[in-house]
Amino acid sequence: MDISGEEQKLLTARNKGGFPLMMSYLRLSGPGWLQSALTLGGGSLGSSLYLGVLAGYSLLWLQPLAMLFGIVMLSAIGYFTTSTERSPFQVINSDVNPILGWGWALASLIASIVWSMPQYSLATAVVQQNLFPDLLSGEGAKISIVVVFLIISVITTWSYEKGQVGFKFYDLVLKIAVALIVVCFGTVVITLMLSEKGLNWQALYRGFIPNINSLLYPSEEYEFLLNSIEDKYRYYWSDLIVQKQTDVLVSAAATAVGINMTFLFPYTILKRRWGRPFKGFVIFDLATGMLIPFVLATSCVVIAAASQFHTQVQPGLSWKESNVQSVVASKKQQKEFNEMLEKRWLTTEGTKQKKASLSFSIAEQKLAATLVTRDAFDLAKSLKPLGGGILTNYIFGIGVLGMALSTITLLMLASGLIICEMLKLPHSGWNYRLATLGGCIGALGPFIWTKAAFWLVVPTSVFGFTLLPLAYLTFCLVMNRKDILGRDMPKGKSRWIWNVLMLIAAGVASFGSLLMIWGKAGIWGMVLIGIFGFLAVIFHRRKRYSE
Repeated sequence: MDISGEEQKLLTARNKGGFPLMMSYLRLSGPGWLQSALTLGGGSLGSSLYLGVLAGYSLLWLQPLAMLFGIVMLSAIGYFTTSTERSPFQVINSDVNPILGWGWALASLIASIVWSMPQYSLATAVVQQNLFPDLLSGEGAKISIVVVFLIISVITTWSYEKGQVGFKFYDLVLKIAVALIVVCFGTVVITLMLSEKGLNWQALYRGFIPNINSLLYPSEEYEFLLNSIEDKYRYYWSDLIVQKQTDVLVSAAATAVGINMTFLFPYTILKRRWGRPFKGFVIFDLATGMLIPFVLATSCVVIAAASQFHTQVQPGLSWKESNVQSVVASKKQQKEFNEMLEKRWLTTEGTKQKKASLSFSIAEQKLAATLVTRDAFDLAKSLKPLGGGILTNYIFGIGVLGMALSTITLLMLASGLIICEMLKLPHSGWNYRLATLGGCIGALGPFIWTKAAFWLVVPTSVFGFTLLPLAYLTFCLVMNRKDILGRDMPKGKSRWIWNVLMLIAAGVASFGSLLMIWGKAGIWGMVLIGIFGFLAVIFHRRKRYSE
Protein backbone atom coordinates (compact mmCIF):
# COMPACT_ATOMS: atom_id res chain seq x y z
CA MET A 1 0.00 0.00 0.00
CA ASP A 2 1.28 3.50 -0.85
CA ILE A 3 2.08 4.98 2.56
CA SER A 4 2.78 8.45 1.19
CA GLY A 5 -0.57 8.34 -0.60
CA GLU A 6 -2.50 7.89 2.65
CA GLU A 7 -0.44 10.49 4.45
CA GLN A 8 -0.67 12.90 1.53
CA LYS A 9 -4.46 12.60 1.52
CA LEU A 10 -4.48 13.37 5.24
CA LEU A 11 -2.23 16.41 4.86
CA THR A 12 -4.25 17.66 1.90
CA ALA A 13 -7.47 17.26 3.87
CA ARG A 14 -6.09 19.36 6.73
CA ASN A 15 -5.58 22.27 4.36
CA LYS A 16 -9.29 22.30 3.60
CA GLY A 17 -12.09 23.58 5.75
CA GLY A 18 -15.74 23.00 6.47
CA PHE A 19 -17.65 20.41 4.47
CA PRO A 20 -14.76 19.42 2.11
CA LEU A 21 -12.57 18.68 5.16
CA MET A 22 -15.28 16.51 6.71
CA MET A 23 -15.83 14.56 3.49
CA SER A 24 -12.09 13.99 3.04
CA TYR A 25 -11.80 12.72 6.61
CA LEU A 26 -14.77 10.40 6.15
CA ARG A 27 -13.22 8.91 3.01
CA LEU A 28 -9.97 8.27 4.90
CA SER A 29 -11.70 6.69 7.90
CA GLY A 30 -12.02 2.93 8.26
CA PRO A 31 -10.85 1.15 11.45
CA GLY A 32 -13.46 2.99 13.54
CA TRP A 33 -16.26 1.80 11.25
CA LEU A 34 -14.97 -1.77 11.60
CA GLN A 35 -15.21 -1.43 15.38
CA SER A 36 -18.75 -0.10 15.03
CA ALA A 37 -19.81 -3.05 12.88
CA LEU A 38 -18.27 -5.46 15.41
CA THR A 39 -19.95 -3.98 18.47
CA LEU A 40 -23.34 -3.62 16.78
CA GLY A 41 -24.16 -7.32 17.03
CA GLY A 42 -26.58 -9.59 18.81
CA GLY A 43 -25.15 -8.73 22.23
CA SER A 44 -25.75 -5.00 21.84
CA LEU A 45 -29.20 -5.67 20.38
CA GLY A 46 -30.26 -7.90 23.28
CA SER A 47 -28.83 -5.62 25.96
CA SER A 48 -30.38 -2.51 24.45
CA LEU A 49 -33.74 -4.20 24.11
CA TYR A 50 -33.89 -5.37 27.71
CA LEU A 51 -32.65 -2.00 28.97
CA GLY A 52 -35.77 -0.50 27.42
CA VAL A 53 -37.99 -3.26 28.85
CA LEU A 54 -36.75 -2.79 32.41
CA ALA A 55 -35.85 0.88 32.73
CA GLY A 56 -37.78 2.60 29.95
CA TYR A 57 -35.98 5.74 28.83
CA SER A 58 -34.20 6.29 32.17
CA LEU A 59 -30.97 4.46 31.18
CA LEU A 60 -30.53 5.89 27.70
CA TRP A 61 -27.36 7.57 28.98
CA LEU A 62 -25.67 4.30 29.95
CA GLN A 63 -24.47 2.91 26.61
CA PRO A 64 -23.17 6.23 25.23
CA LEU A 65 -21.19 6.72 28.45
CA ALA A 66 -19.83 3.15 28.30
CA MET A 67 -18.83 3.70 24.69
CA LEU A 68 -17.05 6.94 25.58
CA PHE A 69 -14.96 5.07 28.16
CA GLY A 70 -14.22 2.41 25.58
CA ILE A 71 -13.16 5.03 23.05
CA VAL A 72 -10.76 6.52 25.60
CA MET A 73 -8.94 3.20 25.78
CA LEU A 74 -9.13 2.52 22.04
CA SER A 75 -7.73 6.02 21.46
CA ALA A 76 -4.83 5.17 23.78
CA ILE A 77 -4.27 1.91 21.89
CA GLY A 78 -4.42 3.86 18.61
CA TYR A 79 -1.98 6.45 19.97
CA PHE A 80 0.49 3.71 20.88
CA THR A 81 0.11 1.95 17.52
CA THR A 82 0.48 5.06 15.35
CA SER A 83 3.43 6.27 17.46
CA THR A 84 5.44 3.05 17.41
CA GLU A 85 4.02 1.23 14.34
CA ARG A 86 4.77 -1.96 16.27
CA SER A 87 2.67 -5.00 17.14
CA PRO A 88 1.04 -4.41 20.57
CA PHE A 89 1.01 -8.16 21.23
CA GLN A 90 4.74 -8.49 20.64
CA VAL A 91 5.54 -5.33 22.63
CA ILE A 92 3.49 -6.45 25.64
CA ASN A 93 5.11 -9.90 25.59
CA SER A 94 8.66 -8.57 25.33
CA ASP A 95 8.50 -5.34 27.32
CA VAL A 96 5.59 -5.67 29.77
CA ASN A 97 4.39 -9.17 30.72
CA PRO A 98 3.91 -12.28 28.53
CA ILE A 99 1.08 -13.55 30.74
CA LEU A 100 -0.87 -10.36 29.99
CA GLY A 101 -0.02 -10.56 26.29
CA TRP A 102 -0.96 -14.20 25.78
CA GLY A 103 -4.02 -13.91 28.02
CA TRP A 104 -5.18 -10.90 26.01
CA ALA A 105 -4.71 -12.75 22.70
CA LEU A 106 -6.30 -16.03 23.83
CA ALA A 107 -9.30 -14.31 25.42
CA SER A 108 -9.80 -12.26 22.24
CA LEU A 109 -9.59 -15.37 20.04
CA ILE A 110 -11.96 -17.48 22.15
CA ALA A 111 -14.43 -14.60 22.39
CA SER A 112 -14.33 -14.07 18.61
CA ILE A 113 -15.03 -17.75 17.88
CA VAL A 114 -17.67 -18.37 20.56
CA TRP A 115 -19.62 -15.15 20.02
CA SER A 116 -19.88 -15.79 16.29
CA MET A 117 -22.30 -18.64 17.05
CA PRO A 118 -25.25 -16.53 18.26
CA GLN A 119 -24.72 -14.15 15.31
CA TYR A 120 -25.35 -17.03 12.87
CA SER A 121 -28.34 -18.11 14.97
CA LEU A 122 -29.77 -14.59 14.94
CA ALA A 123 -29.20 -14.12 11.19
CA THR A 124 -30.81 -17.47 10.36
CA ALA A 125 -33.81 -16.77 12.60
CA VAL A 126 -34.34 -13.36 10.97
CA VAL A 127 -34.44 -14.89 7.48
CA GLN A 128 -36.83 -17.65 8.55
CA GLN A 129 -39.10 -15.59 10.78
CA ASN A 130 -39.08 -12.10 9.23
CA LEU A 131 -37.78 -11.94 5.68
CA PHE A 132 -38.91 -15.24 4.12
CA PRO A 133 -41.10 -17.06 6.68
CA ASP A 134 -43.08 -19.04 4.09
CA LEU A 135 -40.32 -19.76 1.62
CA LEU A 136 -37.43 -20.77 3.90
CA SER A 137 -38.73 -22.79 6.83
CA GLY A 138 -37.51 -26.07 8.25
CA GLU A 139 -34.10 -27.62 8.96
CA GLY A 140 -33.20 -28.10 5.29
CA ALA A 141 -33.69 -24.40 4.59
CA LYS A 142 -31.70 -23.54 7.73
CA ILE A 143 -28.68 -25.47 6.42
CA SER A 144 -28.91 -23.68 3.05
CA ILE A 145 -29.16 -20.26 4.73
CA VAL A 146 -26.11 -20.95 6.92
CA VAL A 147 -24.08 -22.12 3.90
CA VAL A 148 -24.97 -18.94 1.96
CA PHE A 149 -24.04 -16.74 4.93
CA LEU A 150 -20.78 -18.64 5.33
CA ILE A 151 -19.82 -18.15 1.67
CA ILE A 152 -20.69 -14.43 1.77
CA SER A 153 -18.72 -13.94 4.98
CA VAL A 154 -15.64 -15.76 3.68
CA ILE A 155 -15.60 -13.81 0.38
CA THR A 156 -16.07 -10.49 2.19
CA THR A 157 -13.45 -11.22 4.85
CA TRP A 158 -10.84 -12.45 2.37
CA SER A 159 -11.23 -9.24 0.37
CA TYR A 160 -9.62 -7.33 3.27
CA GLU A 161 -6.28 -8.98 2.55
CA LYS A 162 -6.07 -7.72 -1.04
CA GLY A 163 -4.20 -4.47 -0.50
CA GLN A 164 -5.66 -1.00 -0.98
CA VAL A 165 -8.53 -2.16 -3.19
CA GLY A 166 -9.45 -4.80 -0.63
CA PHE A 167 -9.39 -2.30 2.24
CA LYS A 168 -11.65 0.09 0.34
CA PHE A 169 -14.10 -2.65 -0.62
CA TYR A 170 -14.24 -4.05 2.91
CA ASP A 171 -14.58 -0.60 4.47
CA LEU A 172 -17.36 0.27 2.02
CA VAL A 173 -19.29 -2.93 2.75
CA LEU A 174 -19.04 -2.35 6.51
CA LYS A 175 -19.97 1.33 6.22
CA ILE A 176 -23.05 0.41 4.20
CA ALA A 177 -23.96 -2.29 6.76
CA VAL A 178 -23.63 0.13 9.68
CA ALA A 179 -25.63 2.78 7.81
CA LEU A 180 -28.38 0.24 7.09
CA ILE A 181 -28.54 -0.74 10.76
CA VAL A 182 -28.92 2.90 11.84
CA VAL A 183 -31.47 3.71 9.11
CA CYS A 184 -33.59 0.61 9.82
CA PHE A 185 -33.83 1.18 13.56
CA GLY A 186 -34.23 4.91 13.01
CA THR A 187 -37.22 4.12 10.78
CA VAL A 188 -38.73 2.07 13.60
CA VAL A 189 -38.45 5.02 16.00
CA ILE A 190 -39.89 7.44 13.42
CA THR A 191 -42.84 5.07 12.96
CA LEU A 192 -43.40 5.04 16.71
CA MET A 193 -43.11 8.82 16.83
CA LEU A 194 -45.81 9.23 14.16
CA SER A 195 -48.11 6.63 15.72
CA GLU A 196 -51.21 7.54 17.70
CA LYS A 197 -49.45 6.72 20.98
CA GLY A 198 -46.35 8.75 20.08
CA LEU A 199 -43.28 9.09 22.30
CA ASN A 200 -42.84 10.69 25.69
CA TRP A 201 -40.29 13.30 24.60
CA GLN A 202 -39.79 14.80 28.04
CA ALA A 203 -38.89 11.43 29.56
CA LEU A 204 -36.77 10.61 26.50
CA TYR A 205 -34.67 13.76 26.84
CA ARG A 206 -34.20 13.12 30.58
CA GLY A 207 -33.03 9.60 29.79
CA PHE A 208 -29.83 10.92 28.19
CA ILE A 209 -28.85 12.77 31.38
CA PRO A 210 -26.85 10.50 33.76
CA ASN A 211 -28.82 9.95 36.95
CA ILE A 212 -27.55 7.73 39.78
CA ASN A 213 -31.13 7.12 40.95
CA SER A 214 -31.83 5.20 37.76
CA LEU A 215 -29.24 2.65 38.93
CA LEU A 216 -30.48 2.35 42.51
CA TYR A 217 -34.27 2.47 42.17
CA PRO A 218 -36.95 1.15 39.79
CA SER A 219 -38.13 3.61 37.16
CA GLU A 220 -41.01 5.93 38.08
CA GLU A 221 -43.39 4.01 35.80
CA TYR A 222 -43.25 1.02 38.17
CA GLU A 223 -44.62 3.00 41.13
CA PHE A 224 -48.26 2.28 40.31
CA LEU A 225 -47.68 -1.48 40.03
CA LEU A 226 -45.49 -1.60 43.15
CA ASN A 227 -47.97 0.42 45.21
CA SER A 228 -50.73 -2.04 44.33
CA ILE A 229 -48.79 -4.87 46.04
CA GLU A 230 -48.95 -5.59 49.78
CA ASP A 231 -46.24 -3.85 51.80
CA LYS A 232 -44.60 -7.09 52.98
CA TYR A 233 -44.03 -8.20 49.35
CA ARG A 234 -43.32 -4.83 47.75
CA TYR A 235 -39.68 -4.70 48.83
CA TYR A 236 -38.96 -8.05 47.20
CA TRP A 237 -40.26 -6.86 43.84
CA SER A 238 -38.50 -3.51 44.11
CA ASP A 239 -35.18 -5.23 44.87
CA LEU A 240 -35.74 -7.70 42.01
CA ILE A 241 -36.23 -4.88 39.51
CA VAL A 242 -33.04 -3.14 40.69
CA GLN A 243 -31.12 -6.42 40.54
CA LYS A 244 -32.29 -7.07 36.97
CA GLN A 245 -31.42 -3.49 36.03
CA THR A 246 -27.92 -3.96 37.46
CA ASP A 247 -27.40 -7.19 35.52
CA VAL A 248 -28.52 -5.73 32.21
CA LEU A 249 -26.68 -2.43 32.60
CA VAL A 250 -23.42 -4.28 33.29
CA SER A 251 -24.09 -6.48 30.26
CA ALA A 252 -24.90 -3.44 28.11
CA ALA A 253 -21.76 -1.63 29.22
CA ALA A 254 -19.64 -4.73 28.66
CA THR A 255 -20.95 -5.32 25.11
CA ALA A 256 -20.09 -1.74 24.14
CA VAL A 257 -16.39 -2.64 23.86
CA GLY A 258 -15.36 -6.30 23.95
CA ILE A 259 -11.83 -7.60 24.53
CA ASN A 260 -11.51 -8.77 20.91
CA MET A 261 -12.15 -5.19 19.80
CA THR A 262 -9.09 -4.04 21.73
CA PHE A 263 -7.02 -6.58 19.79
CA LEU A 264 -8.57 -5.96 16.36
CA PHE A 265 -8.30 -2.17 16.36
CA PRO A 266 -4.50 -1.74 16.46
CA TYR A 267 -3.98 -4.35 13.77
CA THR A 268 -6.44 -2.69 11.40
CA ILE A 269 -4.38 0.47 11.92
CA LEU A 270 -1.18 -1.44 11.16
CA LYS A 271 -2.76 -2.97 8.04
CA ARG A 272 -3.53 0.56 6.83
CA ARG A 273 0.04 1.60 7.78
CA TRP A 274 -1.10 4.62 9.72
CA GLY A 275 1.88 6.30 11.40
CA ARG A 276 2.52 9.40 13.52
CA PRO A 277 0.54 11.82 11.28
CA PHE A 278 -2.62 9.82 12.12
CA LYS A 279 -2.37 10.07 15.93
CA GLY A 280 -5.07 12.73 16.17
CA PHE A 281 -7.08 11.35 13.26
CA VAL A 282 -7.62 8.07 15.12
CA ILE A 283 -9.90 9.88 17.60
CA PHE A 284 -11.95 11.38 14.74
CA ASP A 285 -12.22 7.94 13.15
CA LEU A 286 -13.51 6.40 16.39
CA ALA A 287 -15.94 9.26 17.05
CA THR A 288 -17.55 9.28 13.61
CA GLY A 289 -17.23 5.61 12.72
CA MET A 290 -17.90 4.02 16.10
CA LEU A 291 -19.44 6.37 18.67
CA ILE A 292 -22.11 8.06 16.55
CA PRO A 293 -23.51 4.92 14.80
CA PHE A 294 -23.42 2.93 18.06
CA VAL A 295 -25.28 5.62 20.03
CA LEU A 296 -27.87 6.09 17.29
CA ALA A 297 -28.55 2.38 16.77
CA THR A 298 -28.63 1.29 20.42
CA SER A 299 -30.67 4.34 21.48
CA CYS A 300 -33.25 3.56 18.81
CA VAL A 301 -33.56 -0.02 20.08
CA VAL A 302 -33.91 1.17 23.70
CA ILE A 303 -36.56 3.72 22.68
CA ALA A 304 -38.52 1.15 20.66
CA ALA A 305 -38.39 -1.44 23.45
CA ALA A 306 -39.34 1.11 26.10
CA SER A 307 -42.29 2.32 24.03
CA GLN A 308 -43.61 -1.18 23.40
CA PHE A 309 -42.71 -3.16 26.53
CA HIS A 310 -41.82 -1.02 29.56
CA THR A 311 -44.33 -1.85 32.35
CA GLN A 312 -46.43 -3.65 29.73
CA VAL A 313 -47.73 -7.12 30.61
CA GLN A 314 -46.56 -9.94 28.35
CA PRO A 315 -49.82 -11.56 27.11
CA GLY A 316 -50.47 -15.21 27.85
CA LEU A 317 -48.73 -15.53 31.23
CA SER A 318 -50.60 -17.15 34.10
CA TRP A 319 -49.38 -18.72 37.31
CA LYS A 320 -51.78 -21.68 37.04
CA GLU A 321 -51.18 -21.99 33.29
CA SER A 322 -54.92 -22.17 32.72
CA ASN A 323 -55.05 -19.05 30.57
CA VAL A 324 -56.15 -20.00 27.06
CA GLN A 325 -53.86 -17.29 25.72
CA SER A 326 -50.76 -18.93 27.20
CA VAL A 327 -49.61 -19.87 23.70
CA VAL A 328 -48.81 -16.16 23.13
CA ALA A 329 -45.95 -16.37 25.63
CA SER A 330 -42.96 -18.54 24.87
CA LYS A 331 -42.01 -21.48 27.08
CA LYS A 332 -38.93 -19.56 28.16
CA GLN A 333 -41.06 -16.59 29.24
CA GLN A 334 -43.50 -18.84 31.12
CA LYS A 335 -40.58 -20.49 32.92
CA GLU A 336 -39.02 -17.12 33.81
CA PHE A 337 -42.41 -15.88 35.04
CA ASN A 338 -42.92 -18.96 37.26
CA GLU A 339 -39.39 -18.78 38.67
CA MET A 340 -39.86 -15.13 39.73
CA LEU A 341 -43.02 -15.99 41.64
CA GLU A 342 -41.57 -19.14 43.21
CA LYS A 343 -38.52 -17.18 44.36
CA ARG A 344 -40.78 -14.51 45.88
CA TRP A 345 -42.57 -17.16 47.91
CA LEU A 346 -39.33 -18.75 49.12
CA THR A 347 -37.81 -15.35 49.96
CA THR A 348 -40.76 -13.92 51.89
CA GLU A 349 -42.33 -17.08 53.36
CA GLY A 350 -39.15 -19.10 53.81
CA THR A 351 -40.80 -22.43 53.02
CA LYS A 352 -41.04 -24.66 49.98
CA GLN A 353 -44.50 -25.60 48.81
CA LYS A 354 -45.97 -27.55 45.95
CA LYS A 355 -46.77 -25.31 43.05
CA ALA A 356 -50.47 -26.12 43.17
CA SER A 357 -50.70 -24.85 46.74
CA LEU A 358 -49.14 -21.46 46.01
CA SER A 359 -51.21 -18.37 45.30
CA PHE A 360 -50.27 -14.86 44.26
CA SER A 361 -52.25 -11.67 43.88
CA ILE A 362 -53.19 -10.41 40.43
CA ALA A 363 -50.94 -7.37 41.06
CA GLU A 364 -47.90 -9.58 41.65
CA GLN A 365 -48.62 -11.67 38.57
CA LYS A 366 -48.98 -8.52 36.46
CA LEU A 367 -45.69 -7.13 37.71
CA ALA A 368 -43.87 -10.41 37.06
CA ALA A 369 -45.38 -10.49 33.56
CA THR A 370 -43.89 -7.05 32.81
CA LEU A 371 -40.38 -8.20 33.78
CA VAL A 372 -40.00 -11.28 31.55
CA THR A 373 -37.36 -11.06 28.83
CA ARG A 374 -38.41 -10.04 25.33
CA ASP A 375 -36.29 -10.66 22.26
CA ALA A 376 -35.97 -9.02 18.85
CA PHE A 377 -38.82 -11.07 17.44
CA ASP A 378 -41.18 -10.02 20.24
CA LEU A 379 -40.35 -6.42 19.31
CA ALA A 380 -41.01 -7.12 15.64
CA LYS A 381 -44.43 -8.62 16.45
CA SER A 382 -45.34 -5.64 18.64
CA LEU A 383 -44.57 -3.25 15.77
CA LYS A 384 -46.78 -5.05 13.25
CA PRO A 385 -49.99 -3.08 14.05
CA LEU A 386 -48.06 0.18 13.42
CA GLY A 387 -46.31 -0.53 10.15
CA GLY A 388 -47.60 -3.87 8.92
CA GLY A 389 -45.43 -6.46 7.24
CA ILE A 390 -43.13 -3.95 5.52
CA LEU A 391 -41.90 -2.51 8.82
CA THR A 392 -41.71 -5.71 10.88
CA ASN A 393 -40.69 -8.22 8.21
CA TYR A 394 -38.37 -6.18 6.04
CA ILE A 395 -37.12 -2.92 7.58
CA PHE A 396 -36.69 -4.37 11.07
CA GLY A 397 -35.46 -7.69 9.66
CA ILE A 398 -32.83 -6.06 7.44
CA GLY A 399 -31.54 -4.05 10.40
CA VAL A 400 -31.12 -7.14 12.57
CA LEU A 401 -29.61 -9.12 9.66
CA GLY A 402 -27.13 -6.29 9.02
CA MET A 403 -26.12 -6.43 12.68
CA ALA A 404 -25.50 -10.17 12.58
CA LEU A 405 -23.71 -10.45 9.23
CA SER A 406 -21.39 -7.47 9.74
CA THR A 407 -20.40 -8.83 13.13
CA ILE A 408 -19.75 -12.29 11.65
CA THR A 409 -17.23 -10.93 9.11
CA LEU A 410 -15.48 -8.83 11.77
CA LEU A 411 -15.19 -11.82 14.10
CA MET A 412 -13.62 -13.80 11.26
CA LEU A 413 -11.22 -10.94 10.54
CA ALA A 414 -10.30 -10.71 14.23
CA SER A 415 -9.76 -14.48 14.45
CA GLY A 416 -7.43 -14.42 11.44
CA LEU A 417 -5.35 -11.51 12.70
CA ILE A 418 -5.03 -13.00 16.20
CA ILE A 419 -3.99 -16.45 14.96
CA CYS A 420 -1.42 -14.95 12.56
CA GLU A 421 -0.04 -12.77 15.34
CA MET A 422 0.25 -15.60 17.86
CA LEU A 423 1.98 -17.86 15.30
CA LYS A 424 4.14 -14.97 14.00
CA LEU A 425 2.78 -15.44 10.49
CA PRO A 426 2.34 -12.67 7.88
CA HIS A 427 -1.12 -11.10 7.91
CA SER A 428 -1.54 -11.84 4.22
CA GLY A 429 -1.88 -14.61 1.65
CA TRP A 430 -3.06 -18.06 2.57
CA ASN A 431 -1.73 -17.69 6.11
CA TYR A 432 -4.32 -15.02 6.75
CA ARG A 433 -7.11 -16.66 4.72
CA LEU A 434 -6.85 -19.99 6.48
CA ALA A 435 -6.55 -18.32 9.87
CA THR A 436 -9.84 -16.44 9.34
CA LEU A 437 -11.61 -19.78 8.90
CA GLY A 438 -11.32 -20.23 12.65
CA GLY A 439 -14.30 -17.89 12.88
CA CYS A 440 -16.33 -20.23 10.65
CA ILE A 441 -16.90 -22.48 13.68
CA GLY A 442 -19.68 -20.01 14.45
CA ALA A 443 -21.70 -21.51 11.56
CA LEU A 444 -22.57 -24.35 13.95
CA GLY A 445 -24.46 -21.84 16.10
CA PRO A 446 -27.98 -22.39 14.67
CA PHE A 447 -27.65 -26.12 15.37
CA ILE A 448 -25.81 -26.33 18.70
CA TRP A 449 -25.98 -22.86 20.31
CA THR A 450 -28.72 -23.62 22.85
CA LYS A 451 -26.91 -26.79 23.94
CA ALA A 452 -23.47 -25.17 23.92
CA ALA A 453 -24.56 -21.94 25.61
CA PHE A 454 -23.97 -23.11 29.18
CA TRP A 455 -20.50 -24.61 28.83
CA LEU A 456 -19.21 -22.10 26.28
CA VAL A 457 -20.69 -18.75 27.23
CA VAL A 458 -19.98 -18.80 30.96
CA PRO A 459 -16.21 -19.56 30.80
CA THR A 460 -15.80 -17.32 27.76
CA SER A 461 -17.56 -14.43 29.50
CA VAL A 462 -15.51 -14.91 32.66
CA PHE A 463 -12.24 -15.12 30.72
CA GLY A 464 -13.07 -12.17 28.48
CA PHE A 465 -14.37 -9.89 31.21
CA THR A 466 -11.43 -10.77 33.44
CA LEU A 467 -8.94 -9.80 30.75
CA LEU A 468 -10.71 -6.63 29.53
CA PRO A 469 -9.79 -4.42 32.53
CA LEU A 470 -6.35 -6.03 32.59
CA ALA A 471 -5.92 -5.12 28.93
CA TYR A 472 -6.98 -1.58 29.83
CA LEU A 473 -4.53 -1.42 32.73
CA THR A 474 -1.76 -2.84 30.52
CA PHE A 475 -2.14 0.03 28.07
CA CYS A 476 -2.27 2.47 30.97
CA LEU A 477 1.22 1.22 31.83
CA VAL A 478 2.39 1.32 28.22
CA MET A 479 1.30 4.95 27.82
CA ASN A 480 3.64 5.84 30.69
CA ARG A 481 6.67 3.87 29.48
CA LYS A 482 9.30 6.08 27.85
CA ASP A 483 11.36 3.02 26.88
CA ILE A 484 8.40 1.94 24.70
CA LEU A 485 6.96 5.23 23.40
CA GLY A 486 10.15 7.25 23.44
CA ARG A 487 9.62 10.89 22.43
CA ASP A 488 5.92 10.18 21.83
CA MET A 489 5.15 9.53 25.49
CA PRO A 490 2.59 12.15 26.63
CA LYS A 491 4.06 14.91 28.81
CA GLY A 492 2.77 17.57 31.16
CA LYS A 493 -0.94 18.37 31.02
CA SER A 494 -1.52 15.90 28.19
CA ARG A 495 -0.13 13.08 30.30
CA TRP A 496 -2.38 13.98 33.23
CA ILE A 497 -5.46 14.04 31.00
CA TRP A 498 -4.61 10.68 29.41
CA ASN A 499 -3.98 9.04 32.80
CA VAL A 500 -7.12 10.38 34.48
CA LEU A 501 -9.34 9.31 31.59
CA MET A 502 -7.68 5.90 31.25
CA LEU A 503 -7.87 5.16 34.98
CA ILE A 504 -11.57 6.09 35.07
CA ALA A 505 -12.24 3.84 32.06
CA ALA A 506 -10.21 0.99 33.59
CA GLY A 507 -11.94 1.44 36.96
CA VAL A 508 -15.42 1.31 35.43
CA ALA A 509 -14.45 -1.75 33.36
CA SER A 510 -13.03 -3.45 36.47
CA PHE A 511 -16.17 -2.80 38.50
CA GLY A 512 -18.43 -4.09 35.74
CA SER A 513 -16.14 -7.06 35.17
CA LEU A 514 -16.22 -8.13 38.82
CA LEU A 515 -20.01 -7.84 38.98
CA MET A 516 -20.47 -9.87 35.81
CA ILE A 517 -17.95 -12.55 36.79
CA TRP A 518 -19.50 -12.96 40.25
CA GLY A 519 -22.96 -13.21 38.71
CA LYS A 520 -21.95 -15.73 36.03
CA ALA A 521 -19.34 -17.88 37.77
CA GLY A 522 -19.42 -16.95 41.46
CA ILE A 523 -16.45 -18.02 43.56
CA TRP A 524 -14.84 -19.95 40.69
CA GLY A 525 -14.71 -16.81 38.61
CA MET A 526 -12.93 -15.03 41.41
CA VAL A 527 -10.52 -17.97 41.73
CA LEU A 528 -9.74 -17.62 38.02
CA ILE A 529 -8.92 -13.94 38.53
CA GLY A 530 -6.68 -14.81 41.47
CA ILE A 531 -4.78 -17.50 39.54
CA PHE A 532 -4.29 -15.24 36.53
CA GLY A 533 -3.15 -12.34 38.71
CA PHE A 534 -0.74 -14.58 40.63
CA LEU A 535 0.85 -15.88 37.40
CA ALA A 536 1.16 -12.34 36.04
CA VAL A 537 2.94 -11.18 39.20
CA ILE A 538 5.29 -14.19 39.18
CA PHE A 539 6.31 -13.61 35.55
CA HIS A 540 6.69 -9.88 36.18
CA ARG A 541 9.04 -10.49 39.12
CA ARG A 542 11.08 -13.07 37.20
CA LYS A 543 11.43 -10.71 34.24
CA ARG A 544 12.51 -7.83 36.51
CA TYR A 545 15.14 -9.90 38.29
CA SER A 546 16.44 -11.32 35.01
CA GLU A 547 17.10 -7.77 33.81
